[in-house]
Amino acid sequence: MSRVCVTGAAGTAGRAIVRDLLAHGHEVVATDLRTAGGEDVMQADLTRYGAAVEVLAGVDAVVHMANIPAPGLRTPATTYADNTTMNANVFLAAAQLGLSRVVWASSETTLGLPFDTPPRYAPVDEDHYPYPTSTYALSKVVGETTAAHVAEWSGIPFVALRFSNIFTEDEYARVPGFWSDARSRRWNLWGYIDHRDVATSCRLALEAPVTGARSFVIAAADTIMNRPSADLMAEVYPGVPIRGDLPEYGTLLSIARARAELGFVPAHSWRDHIPS
Repeated sequence: MSRVCVTGAAGTAGRAIVRDLLAHGHEVVATDLRTAGGEDVMQADLTRYGAAVEVLAGVDAVVHMANIPAPGLRTPATTYADNTTMNANVFLAAAQLGLSRVVWASSETTLGLPFDTPPRYAPVDEDHYPYPTSTYALSKVVGETTAAHVAEWSGIPFVALRFSNIFTEDEYARVPGFWSDARSRRWNLWGYIDHRDVATSCRLALEAPVTGARSFVIAAADTIMNRPSADLMAEVYPGVPIRGDLPEYGTLLSIARARAELGFVPAHSWRDHIPS
């Protein structure tokens, strides 16, 4: 058992992470800028370094999800400034306090989304980096660079999880609306990830025997579409080379590294909720 701080605990992914960690015997310190009804969440503004130190004091590890979660929600400059500040504060506080591990939310956007310029190859993997196209994506690239250096200075393992578009069970009802136009979801190569699998990946990242700073794509094993993945690529991105064996409906955001190093195997799919 370990004591884990979860930042951004009032968000969709944060709530799933808290539930999963508690179910697997961890003690959780939950924190967010806002509170969620009925949940025990400590309010903290992580753009202040002192607040980061306070919420991490006495914990063994942190799962850091607190950030502006997408481009377009705030002004570009605010998104960049707040995210880079929160990440730096949590990383430096973790080093100062001697935590055993930092797991944190990077993003699929670091890989070149929204792919207005076609990817160099598919499935896109961790090496298709860095290609930020927004200040949000740039904030995550800066976070990964910061994590690499703080990990080197401190000896603490840092695990960046490049999450795909997160879905909850009630959102799968929207999925058939994507199927008529393959271009409508080309922006992330038709990727997604269930919030419960997000939680599993965070727990595995806390436990995996990794050192230094590592980054992993976290996506579902399939695409959000009901058409073969090779057909989607041929229609929307003809000429982009396909690397390796591609299952018929297999993800075009490669999770091979997460599977090999974290033991991550997605357990959930939109196909469990609606007929294909």
